[in-house]
Formats: sequence, C-alpha cells, structure tokens
Amino acid sequence: MLQVDLNCDMGESFGRYRLGSDADLLNEMTSANIACGFHAGDPSVMRTTVRMAAGKGVSIGAHPGLPDLAGFGRRRMEVTSEEVYDMVTYQIGALQAFVKQEGAALRHVKPHGALYNMAAVERLLADAIAEAVYKTDASLVLYGLAGSELIAAGKARGLRTAAEVFADRTYLEDGTLMPRSMSGAVISDPEQAVKQVLQMVMKGTVTAASGKTIDITADTVCIHGDGEHALSFAQTLRAMLEKENVAVRSL
Repeated sequence: MLQVDLNCDMGESFGRYRLGSDADLLNEMTSANIACGFHAGDPSVMRTTVRMAAGKGVSIGAHPGLPDLAGFGRRRMEVTSEEVYDMVTYQIGALQAFVKQEGAALRHVKPHGALYNMAAVERLLADAIAEAVYKTDASLVLYGLAGSELIAAGKARGLRTAAEVFADRTYLEDGTLMPRSMSGAVISDPEQAVKQVLQMVMKGTVTAASGKTIDITADTVCIHGDGEHALSFAQTLRAMLEKENVAVRSL
C-alpha cells in the first residue's frame, strides 16, 4: 500500500497576532512543523503548539527560518553557511526544550520559506543545515524539497531524509518551486491542488508550469496552515488520499 505523510507549518502566530487554525488542522495532519521564533512564533505559541500536537499524537518537527518576522521569513537574506548553522542549531534547541517539557519527542526538522528555497539549490547552505541537524540529534529526519540539494546534503551526512512536495505550489522543469513573485506560483483552486497531490503520490510525477511532466518523489506533502481555506482543503485532501487507498501516516 502507498503511504504518505501530511505535514503543516504551525505555531506561526506571534504576540497578539493570530495565524492559522492549528487546533483543528492537527486533526488532519500527521506531522507538525512548529515555528521557532525567527520567522514567526514566540515562546508561548511554541509551548502551546507543542502541547496540542503532543496531545493529538502528531509528529513534532522544528521549523527554523531566517530572522525576518516582518517578511515572514520569505525574503532572501545574504547569510553565510556559518550563520545558517548557528541559527538552525539555535532554533532546534529552543523547540527541543518545550518538547522535552511536554514529555514528547522531536522527530524532524524542516527549514522554512526563503531558507528552505535557498538550501534547495545552494549546497553550502544545505550542508550547513544538515550538519546542524546531525550534530544536534542524528536521529532527526530532515525534510527538504524533493530532488533538492538539501535532500542530497542530508543523505551525505547520514541523516534520514523525507522528500517533500507541495499541494498548493507550481513547479518549474528543474523540480524547484516557481517563485511566489511569479504569476501562477500558488494554486488557489482546491480541485487542482488535490489532483496535483494525487499525481505526485500515486504516479511519482508532477506537471510543471510549462506543461512538461517530470519525475518527483513524494514522502511527505506540505499544506500551508496560513491559507484561507487550509482546514477544508486538508480535510478534502486526506479524504481523497484514503479513498485511493493511500495510507496517511507520519514517517
């Protein structure tokens, strides 16, 4: 039987600002990527989200990003590999403390936003992230864009990796995500997004924006929790996967 993990970026509220329906989304997800305070989240939000995920048996992962609250971590920054190593280590450690306090276990690490996209194509940054994860806890699974330098770096360092695909993003022919600054980068039609996920999970392919069909590996599917219809989409997607006899479970 085919199986796939459903992951969602969570804990991205900050102070008085609330983002996403984390409590409800956790009912549909098998893995939660929890923001660690750099691109979003704060200590109280981190603790609350960890507690909710642990209470629902959802696998917990750290979601480290660039230090850019105003830009939600989606703006590129010129950072060195040493800086990336330090900031990823710092953020994993912060979340680990809350996870330990709740009697749960940290299972994976998934970089966020611009840091994720940069590491997908820049091997030095990918190596820095893989090294930070390995030196912190070599049992952690490293999530990265399918076919990316981040996946290659994780494997080279001896980490278990998970090739990630996106339900609501379009792809270029080289397997990278179309930049959000380009028209058509985000899929707003839920039907189209579900169709794309089923193709990636069941056929191992995705249709790029150019119309060309490319191969892709789908160990885990990302659903963006900050989307306007994230909850209803997650419910529909999970139901469709299970209807096609795809087991939805954490890695």
